[in-house]
Amino acid sequence: MKKTERSKGFVFKQYEEPFQTPFDKLFEIFQELITHTSGDFDEAIDWLRQLDKEFKLTTPEYTVDDFIEDLKNKGYIVERLDMNGAGDGVDLTSKMEKALRRNALDQIFGKMRKGTSGNHKTKYSGRSDENTGDFRNYQYGDSLEKISVTESLKNAQVNHGIGDFSLSENDLVVEDTQFKSQMSTVLMIDISHSMILYGEDRITPAKKVAMALSELILTRYPKDSLDVIVFGNDAWPIEIKDLPYLQVGPFHTNTVAGVQLALDILRRKRHANKQIFMITDGKPSCLNMPDGTYYKNPMGLDPFITSKCYSMAGQARKLGIPITTFMITSDPYLQEFVDEFTTANRGKAYYTGLGNLGEMIFEDYENNRKKRIR
Repeated sequence: MKKTERSKGFVFKQYEEPFQTPFDKLFEIFQELITHTSGDFDEAIDWLRQLDKEFKLTTPEYTVDDFIEDLKNKGYIVERLDMNGAGDGVDLTSKMEKALRRNALDQIFGKMRKGTSGNHKTKYSGRSDENTGDFRNYQYGDSLEKISVTESLKNAQVNHGIGDFSLSENDLVVEDTQFKSQMSTVLMIDISHSMILYGEDRITPAKKVAMALSELILTRYPKDSLDVIVFGNDAWPIEIKDLPYLQVGPFHTNTVAGVQLALDILRRKRHANKQIFMITDGKPSCLNMPDGTYYKNPMGLDPFITSKCYSMAGQARKLGIPITTFMITSDPYLQEFVDEFTTANRGKAYYTGLGNLGEMIFEDYENNRKKRIR
């Protein structure tokens, strides 16, 4: 019987978009809008209606009002009531906040090179629970289930021969393992006014990175810890659930206060590996004075302020805590300060635009997980 030969080669056809329900299509856009509006539901819906008018996103069968009703039914939003029980606006639910973190994570990881799955490792081998694929001689205290029967029997045959088979302790080998390192990270986000100056929105990419990093740690590295702090005239911690609502303010940049708070947080952590990520676009321009006032100087690099920054960076170095600075502007005038700051800490600095900010932070996080920071 003659076999039918199948033709080989490429088949070209018109691209077909993956199927999306009307809700999924609008929900994808809505997540971007609600992030840009810092959780302002009414403003996000206004933008969605404008986009609908321009790009015909909806149909008579499924309108923006239908979409809002589905958001309620699916548990993404809840109507806020006043003291009299009347409607007083709309709040995002924890389900919506998690969806925003997941969306940010998918966006950033979608741009990154795929690698092998699993948790991050150190370069140190030992008695742990993650196999490396290598073998070593059995040592007293090794778990019996770690013994490689096949390799041990092979050694016994080589060492004693098949005719007079015997198995001794010297024949036993175990599959080597590596420690799963754990990391405590503080992410510092600059919320000074310059983060939205000159027509460029820098706070939204920073916010997305924070949401994505938090979702990564919560889902993939649950034993790690992430604390997020914001710094303007002062510094204060924020909850991960509050990231979508983060906004800039009429603030200067108090880098010292931010690093000081980060160190206070990390001192209380038990993890051996600790690090600080700092996202900023401006020079330090503010300090807290002993009498409770602020010293501010937005003009140039003030030696009084920068010297305090270098001192704080050196303090972090003595504690074994590296600071990685992500400068999201390309101002050569500020590079001098960042270089000095990084030298004082023996940390790292990246001069990056907004487009690859997330990718650089995630790659740096993963790389730091593969070594034990000293």
